Amino acid sequence: MVEGSAIGIIPNPMSGRDIRRIISQASVFPNTEKSSMVLRILRTVGTLGVERVLLSTDTFGVAAGVQREIKRLSGERSTAHVRWPKVEFLTLERPTGTAADTTAYAQMMVGHCSAAVVLLGGDGTMRAAVPGLGDTPLLGLSTGTNNAFPVMIEATVAGMALGMVATRAAPAPTTHAKLLHVEVTRGNGSVRHEVALVDVCVNTLSVLGSRALWKTSSLRELYCTFAEPHAIGLTSFAGRLRPTGRYDPRGVVVRLVDPFCATHSVLAPIAPGLLESVGVLSSTELLLNVPHRVELDRGTIALDGERELEFGPDDAVTVTLAQDGPRVIDVPTVLAASAVAWPST
Repeated sequence: MVEGSAIGIIPNPMSGRDIRRIISQASVFPNTEKSSMVLRILRTVGTLGVERVLLSTDTFGVAAGVQREIKRLSGERSTAHVRWPKVEFLTLERPTGTAADTTAYAQMMVGHCSAAVVLLGGDGTMRAAVPGLGDTPLLGLSTGTNNAFPVMIEATVAGMALGMVATRAAPAPTTHAKLLHVEVTRGNGSVRHEVALVDVCVNTLSVLGSRALWKTSSLRELYCTFAEPHAIGLTSFAGRLRPTGRYDPRGVVVRLVDPFCATHSVLAPIAPGLLESVGVLSSTELLLNVPHRVELDRGTIALDGERELEFGPDDAVTVTLAQDGPRVIDVPTVLAASAVAWPST
């Protein structure tokens, strides 16, 4: 056991529950599986010597399921290769049942000196944690609908990387992820600032509604921190046009139009099982630290796939790409760095 070592775990019990499950064949991630993932992480980091784990609580049974299983397994005969860390169940004084709870839990875990925070959720969960993380590394595991930012990897393997970083058996990441900064200056002079880890999409819909985007006819401007051809969600369109890596010093901006009025269109998966066409006017590089003025005069702005902001003719909206996001733990890189070199025979 490495004295003082600690990690935080935030499983979002609401991830993977948006309207896109009704219109497509997206996989369902039940909360019982989220509890199982947390338990696999706990068992793994404990075996690697992590002293403490800070776990967020909820009213949907994820944390309760973990607590019941720990009590049951702790009574079983242990082996030399299994050690459970001390688990501290954190609670919020005033939970809201919104993304603000994820931000608050991240802040709380950073205050308790965790070496890293792992989140179970989709792109929205990752974005909600960013304001609370500071310089603490993040590892995102996919349990949402669209998972462009979090990785789909076995929780046991993720736990190995977390344990190695927390016990300093492997170095923590030093490179910061890219962020999109959205600034809305209202006609009355007030300013609202928001960030996105993956994409910002400007669309013609006038109200937030169900928040999730799946109708491509309303999309007009798409800004992406990275664009992978194998991704799902809005970035899949940019990935088909201008592939851009997560660590490339640039992003992508795509000008869009209703596909029924377009000369050129691209077909891509906007949600699991849902291929849609989008009309394309242009695609260009999005340079770091260069503000882009949104051309549409009214509509809503989606951050990482969900509509969050409304704006009108009296408002000025800018989008700026910067490399000031969270430090992200890359599991394959951490495990490769810790590989043992055996002498040749």
